[in-house]
Amino acid sequence: MRGTTHDAALLERAQEFLRTHHVATLATCAAQGPWAAAVFYASAGFELIFVSSPRSRHARDLAGDARVAATVHDNCTDWREIKGIQLEGTARMLEGAQQEHARQIYRARFPAITAIGRANAAIVAAFARVRWYSLVPSRLYLLDNERGFGQRECIELEPHMPDGGHTQGG
Repeated sequence: MRGTTHDAALLERAQEFLRTHHVATLATCAAQGPWAAAVFYASAGFELIFVSSPRSRHARDLAGDARVAATVHDNCTDWREIKGIQLEGTARMLEGAQQEHARQIYRARFPAITAIGRANAAIVAAFARVRWYSLVPSRLYLLDNERGFGQRECIELEPHMPDGGHTQGG
């Protein structure tokens, strides 16, 4: 972590939030402008593994510019209950051993979705067409309005740190 010290409890709270949620809003940008899309993810440390159609706008955007921002948050009706993660980093398509490692992470998190024998035909067909991606944050904020309005705690991460969540393909 870039010259900053982080309390172990803060790191664990942020990772626990990512582990207990599964939808991130991914923001990309390209010549046609900014775009946001919901992606279903599995986390490994701070890394988010997700799948997308190579024809989706966000996948096309990522092919030209890997820089992204994302949010993960609860749905609530009172601003005092807002909790979440805001992050910035890079996302890239995975291949080879890194893709297989990402599949293992995703299977462990979502066994009913990824188990060929148990998944419905539409899911199996969809997974045959997707590409696997890794989002590695360089900075994230843990937001918790229960601790005070706009209460954010910053975590600076170095790219490719195992505890920062870079897929370590085998």
